[in-house]
Amino acid sequence: MDDAGERSQPPLTIRTSRAASGGSADAWPPVAEEPVSPTARLMDGFYIVVTMGLGSPLDLPVFRAGIGTQLARYPRFRCIQVTKDGQPRWVRAPALNLDDHIIVVPSPPDMVSSDSDRAVEDYVSSLSTAPMDRSRPLWEFHFLDFPTSDAMSTAVFRVHHSLGDGMSLLTLLMSSTRSAADPSRLPAMPAPPARSGDIYARPRPPRSAGVLAFIAWLWSFVVLAWHTVVDVTLFVATIAFVRDPHTLFKRDNGGGDGEFPRRKRFVNRSLSLGDVKFLKEALNCTVNDVLVGVTSAALSRYYFRRSGDDNTRKICLRSILLVNIRPTTSLQEYVNMIESSKSNEVKWGNQLGYIILPFHIAMYEDPLEYVRKAKKMVDRKKSSLEVVFTHMLGEVIIKTFGVKAAGVIFRRMISHTTISFSNMIGPAEQVEFYGHQVVYIAPSVYGPPEALTVHYQSYSNTIKVILAVDEEHFPNHGQLLDDFTESLRIIKDGAVRK
Repeated sequence: MDDAGERSQPPLTIRTSRAASGGSADAWPPVAEEPVSPTARLMDGFYIVVTMGLGSPLDLPVFRAGIGTQLARYPRFRCIQVTKDGQPRWVRAPALNLDDHIIVVPSPPDMVSSDSDRAVEDYVSSLSTAPMDRSRPLWEFHFLDFPTSDAMSTAVFRVHHSLGDGMSLLTLLMSSTRSAADPSRLPAMPAPPARSGDIYARPRPPRSAGVLAFIAWLWSFVVLAWHTVVDVTLFVATIAFVRDPHTLFKRDNGGGDGEFPRRKRFVNRSLSLGDVKFLKEALNCTVNDVLVGVTSAALSRYYFRRSGDDNTRKICLRSILLVNIRPTTSLQEYVNMIESSKSNEVKWGNQLGYIILPFHIAMYEDPLEYVRKAKKMVDRKKSSLEVVFTHMLGEVIIKTFGVKAAGVIFRRMISHTTISFSNMIGPAEQVEFYGHQVVYIAPSVYGPPEALTVHYQSYSNTIKVILAVDEEHFPNHGQLLDDFTESLRIIKDGAVRK
C-alpha cells in the first residue's frame, strides 16, 4: 500500500517497549508471544473497514500524534503474526512506523469535482481487493482530504479481523474519542441491555414469588436445553447439507469455494433513530427487532420487484449473525477501563459465537407483520445456547482437524446461508476523533463469501445501514438502499395509523 497515497510528514517511529511510555524497557518481555485464538484463526482473509465522515478538513499532524499515542498502547496493534512449530502466534514487532499505517490519498481532480461521494465510495471499495503487508501490524488509516455531500473529509480504518471483533474494536476507537460538546470527557454511551452476566444466566426468583414462579424458572432451563439441541442440530445440518434456496441474493457458485475475495462495494444510508425507537415503543419490542423487521421488509421489496415472482410466495432466507459472547458489560465501562490504564481487563480479540437467523421474504398487507415476526424469531433465539455451542464448536474443530479444514467448514457454513447481518451500538452523542468532529460512522466487512452483508451502526440520533455488496451481483445497489429507507417509512406509518 506504499504507493496508494502521499505522505508529507517525516517518519514517526514508536518503540514498542515500556520505555516508550516512560517505564522500564525490562517491564516488557523481550518477545511477548501468545497464540492466535482459534476464532481469530478462522478470520483469516476477513477484514473490517470503518468509514468515518469528518466535520473539518484533515489536520494530519494532530491525527498522527493521536494515533501514535493511543494505538501504540494496545498489544495487538504493535504485533505481527508468525508461525512457530506449525502454530500461529502474536509476536511483538520491534518498532511501529506510522508511515506504514497512515495513507493520505491524492484527490483525483476530475472525479472529486464531478462526484466526490462516488470518489470516496470507489476508493473504499478498492480496498476490498488490495492486500495488506503481513510483515507489519495489520491495520491502516486512509485519509481522503476533500469534501463530500455530508463531510469535509473522510477517514477509513482498515484492520484484519483477527485483531478483534466489532465490539472490541469499537471500544478501542471510542476510547480515542471525546465528547464534541465537552472535549474534556469521554462521550456518553448508551445504557447496557437489561441482561446482565453470561448469556445463559436465568435469575432465580425470590422466595416471596411463590412455588409457581420457581417452577417456571426451572422450566425455563428445560426450554433452553430443548431449543439449544434443535438449533445446534440445524447448525450442524447447515454445514453438512442444508442450504438456502438460490435467489437473486446469492451468487451462482454460492461464493464459497475459497477464491480470492471478489470486489465489494460499501454503500450506506442514514435512518432516523427516533423512528426506530418510536416503533420499539409502539410494538413493545427491541431496537434489534425493529431492524431485523426492516431488513426483511427491504429484502422483500427488492426481491419481488426484481424477480417478478408472485407476491403470494413466501421464502425463508437465513443469515449468519455474529454475537458477542462476553458477559454483558456496558461499552462505557470498557472505555473507562482503557482510560484508567486497565486495558488488560478488557477481553480483546474475537469473542464471538454464531447464530443462524432467518429472514422472511414475503409481502404482507400489514407492514407491522415484519416486525412482529422478527420479534417472535429473535425471542426464540434468545432462549437457546446456540451461540455458546457454536463458539465452542469452532474451537474444537480447529484443535481436532486443523485450521485449513476448519476454514473450509466455516466458509461452507457461510455459503449455505444467504447474508451476514450485524447491529452495533455507538455513542449517544456527537464525538471528536483526534480533534476532528465525526459526522457519521459506517463499519463493514469484506472476506465472507456472501454477495450481501448488512450492518447497522447507531450514532447520536441516527442509524446507518451499511451494505457490502458484490459489485457484479448488485449493480443497482442504490435501489436496495432506497428499499431500506422506504420500508422503515411504511412500517412507521402503519404504526401511526394503529
